[in-house]
Amino acid sequence: MSDDIKKDEVATTPDDDKKKKDDTKDYEDICYICRRPESKAGKMIHLPMNNSICICSDCMQKSLDAMNNSNFNYSDMMGSMNLQELFGMPMMNGFMEDPVPKSQKIKKKKPKEEQTPLIDLKNIPAPHKIKAQLDEYVIGQEYAKKVMSVAVYNHYKRVATNTMDDIEIEKSNMLMIGPTGSGKTYLVRTLARLLNVPLAITDATSLTEAGYIGDDIESVVSKLLAAADNDVEKAQQGIIFIDEIDKIAKKKNTTSRDVSGESVQQGLLKLLEGSEVEVPVGASSKNAMVPLVTVNTRNILFICGGAFPDLDNIIKERLNKKSSMGFGADLIDKYDQVENITDQVTIEDLREFGMIPEFIGRLPIIFTLQGLTKDMLVKILKEPKNAILKQYQKLLALDEVDLRFDDGAIEAIAEQAIRKKTGARALRSIIEEFMLDIMYEIPKDDNIGRVTITREYIEHTGGPLIQMRGVQALEAKK
Repeated sequence: MSDDIKKDEVATTPDDDKKKKDDTKDYEDICYICRRPESKAGKMIHLPMNNSICICSDCMQKSLDAMNNSNFNYSDMMGSMNLQELFGMPMMNGFMEDPVPKSQKIKKKKPKEEQTPLIDLKNIPAPHKIKAQLDEYVIGQEYAKKVMSVAVYNHYKRVATNTMDDIEIEKSNMLMIGPTGSGKTYLVRTLARLLNVPLAITDATSLTEAGYIGDDIESVVSKLLAAADNDVEKAQQGIIFIDEIDKIAKKKNTTSRDVSGESVQQGLLKLLEGSEVEVPVGASSKNAMVPLVTVNTRNILFICGGAFPDLDNIIKERLNKKSSMGFGADLIDKYDQVENITDQVTIEDLREFGMIPEFIGRLPIIFTLQGLTKDMLVKILKEPKNAILKQYQKLLALDEVDLRFDDGAIEAIAEQAIRKKTGARALRSIIEEFMLDIMYEIPKDDNIGRVTITREYIEHTGGPLIQMRGVQALEAKK
């Protein structure tokens, strides 16, 4: 190789140029000055110095007008500057790199004759099939799985038919209420994976009113666009899950401006109902250097979830008001011992909690998830396809060690998880704690063939049962 080639230059071949051209042909051109995509600004003018830099006709005309109306000698200026200084970008073998990062590129729309529906009515699984698939991954929550299966089925039937006649079907947006660790996020993530549609999970606590520090309301749609690989058509049929929705309830007894509560609910109204919004591509907030694209939220399914702490007290207070005086009055503590009292939640209870009526009205399907019992936690440990115990058994199987858990150990793990009061999330932390020493010591000795976790080991009153490979082989022969 010649010594004249600089270190920062990369030699390219015709095959590399062809591959780069094929990678960019599916994406829209973006104006280098105003950052508008080709679908908004019209056909682009590619600069002869580098095909990857293009300018829209409006910006080109403004530039020419500015040059004509000024007495400044631009030819002298261009002669004294090199391209690298002019555009502030590194050179690649005499040409500039692509000025638009891939995360901000927008996929082109296919011609009408080539367009195929992303969701086919015949391929939408029936509700009982959706629930059967959810059963393989999610333990319990039978009512929640049934409600979600029917709602998703009806929603995508609505998307597939695309208003075939005068009867327009309304959206099936959902609100799920359940304690922490009950499986809200896991249900939505599993559902999106089974349906093979783009999913965006966002946290309502980061959202603020426009103009304040934090994420704008439109950032939830921007995340969905990124999950769909910047394909607008695909993103418009995806799912958005807004977690911690209870954190944007109206603040009570406050005189300060509430920029992250009621105002965020009001900002979400147009998204939930369906409207065209301009969202930044590859960024969470709008600025001059980020291209914008229009996304229609009419066919996007919104699922909101939250723990809604103290909602049970609001429900108990409403139930106690029904009969509080006289011989037939209910005892004031009658509802204190009622399990799953959140099942009796009404729209009035949610309004009392701090959700505005317009927001609740755009979430027609409201259902609750139950707190996890000991039996449910035991099943979560053993039965799902990707159960936690199966994950650790696979990890040790790679070291040719057979990991087993006796029934007493599994029950002890479930009992400790209930005491932590963080739902299924507690299971992982408990297992990580007692598996640390095992995962550290096992690779030291190649003669270990089987490890059995006992209840005594979980409760720190004993140790695990360890069998060597020779003993294990004798047992196998018997």
